Amino acid sequence: MNQAETLTPVLSRWQQRALIIGVIALALCGAGAFLSTTQFFRSYLFGYLFWLGLTLGSFALLALHHMVGGGWGFSIQRMLESGTRTLPLMIVLLLPLAFGVKELYIWAQPEVLAQDKLLQHKVPYLNISFFAIRTAVYFAIWGIFIFWLNRWSKRQDENGDAALSTKLRHLSGPALVIYVLTLTFASVDWVMSLDPHWFSTIYGVLFVVGNGLLTLAFVIVAAVLLAQHKPLSEVMEAKHFHDLGNLMFAFVLLWAYVSFSQFLIIWSGNLPEEIPWYLHRMHGGWQWLALALVLFHFALPFVFLLSRKAKRRVEVLRKIALWMIAMRFIDLFWLIAPSFHAERLTVHWLDIVAPAGIGGLWLAYFVWQLKDRALLPLHDPRLEIAFSHKEHQH
Repeated sequence: MNQAETLTPVLSRWQQRALIIGVIALALCGAGAFLSTTQFFRSYLFGYLFWLGLTLGSFALLALHHMVGGGWGFSIQRMLESGTRTLPLMIVLLLPLAFGVKELYIWAQPEVLAQDKLLQHKVPYLNISFFAIRTAVYFAIWGIFIFWLNRWSKRQDENGDAALSTKLRHLSGPALVIYVLTLTFASVDWVMSLDPHWFSTIYGVLFVVGNGLLTLAFVIVAAVLLAQHKPLSEVMEAKHFHDLGNLMFAFVLLWAYVSFSQFLIIWSGNLPEEIPWYLHRMHGGWQWLALALVLFHFALPFVFLLSRKAKRRVEVLRKIALWMIAMRFIDLFWLIAPSFHAERLTVHWLDIVAPAGIGGLWLAYFVWQLKDRALLPLHDPRLEIAFSHKEHQH
């Protein structure tokens, strides 16, 4: 039986369920927008950035894979490519936020701007027109790289041209550098400017690492499910899951390092324009989320991922990956929500429904793209080398 006969029906069921959930949740979001327009935009921004993180994280990991090769990358390459091709959907889903700029960002409110001298100095950069132009530029740059990474991969599937692997590798280096730069500026625009008096030079790296960790956890879950079917069941072994687990472990450590570095620098500096950001997140109930992140986003997965056995047992690794997805959800909420509710921890029902709605559409679109191509890049000359150890590891 080929892939279409065994896997396509399964993927179609997943796609249908995701689409139903997405449509229902977005319908509820529409009702929520009438009840509280401001809260709708706040929740929608949070949900949108969570799922955009998967699209952009797929782009970054795909570029990393083409640079280094290896069995772990080929086993998830098609998933990463499908994740990157959700970018058109995310551009469409961005449109509602275009109507909420003044609701979300105080620098876009003339009455606030008129009384804030510091914000007046930032007007050349923080203004709606330039904000929109920068956003369009970010998506255009990401779209160009994603287009060629997918175009050359598909062309190699069709003609088996080995030279395309070299082209993909040469494109991926600049793609990663430009991705880090553009995402840094985008995170400043979309999230850090929610608190326009505050700044951190390491802030963008939090999003680069967070998106990578989220995406890696997601593709591990997807790989465990897909490895139950051909063709992945014929090539994926415990070693490949072990490699993915090691990479997730590295991202957990990197996230902890970056997060603690920002905290240590700002807290020790104790500057009045910097410290309030953390003060808002350390009282009123927000401190419990911060503690949860320390314990469950770092300490607990650190302990589990130290174990070689845990990383080679697919069900254990899948549960750890699901846990990391949940913790990234909480991490992003902790970064964004206190900008709107600094006085106390506040969770609105739209904070759950909006991510569910966007996520349902994202997952349905992802599965649709995944069905479009074979699950392995069979004509990539590096594939045979990457899996050639199979007979010798037992």
